[in-house]
Amino acid sequence: MDARFVGIAELAEVPSVAVVVDVMRAFTVAAWAFARGAKKIVLSESLDDALALKTRHPDWAALKDGPPAAGFDMVNSPGMLRAADLRGRTVVQKTTAGTVGALAVKDAPLVLCASFVVAEATSRLLRTRESDNVTFVVTGEGGQADEDLACAEYIACRSTAAQADASVFLHRAAESRAAAELAQGLRQGVHPDDVALCLELDRFPFAMVAALEDSLMVLRPHAVPAQVDDAAL
Repeated sequence: MDARFVGIAELAEVPSVAVVVDVMRAFTVAAWAFARGAKKIVLSESLDDALALKTRHPDWAALKDGPPAAGFDMVNSPGMLRAADLRGRTVVQKTTAGTVGALAVKDAPLVLCASFVVAEATSRLLRTRESDNVTFVVTGEGGQADEDLACAEYIACRSTAAQADASVFLHRAAESRAAAELAQGLRQGVHPDDVALCLELDRFPFAMVAALEDSLMVLRPHAVPAQVDDAAL
């Protein structure tokens, strides 16, 4: 597999396969939302768009980065979200980096959104799709966020069925600027368990696939078999 690692601003063309990585915290939160019963997540262009969708669909749940705000039901924190009851609901998500990255590649034939909690399922899906050229979009810090790059590199390695020492990649993420800022309470809308939850490897057995549906970029969980016969790939 030919893997490219780019920041959002470096996307010069539509990739054939895009894996958009946001470990802390957008796509850890998204995975938790599905685990808590959400049927789909609409990735919003802006806070105003998120609120407009919420107004048109009062039963939808809206979440954002930062502190609680009027009109939003939740904040972008896995620690806070893990107790939510989202059974059958649609979630509208707007974050600083993750949703922006996914929308930047919305025209790609295959878009996966990923973090450590769905890393293995994501890599298995790439293997089953026999993806030769994969663009990993490192969303944080203009493409320099080490937690996102570490996760992307780990998924790329596992996508070739190669063995990889996950602890090395998780350590990089744990030592990242984002982890430090979350741990020190320098960001708003944070739960004390957020960093630990973002570093849980393969917590969930599904990948997350985003695609355009009636002009909206919609993220859905995608079940991936626990075992893959590599000889058949």
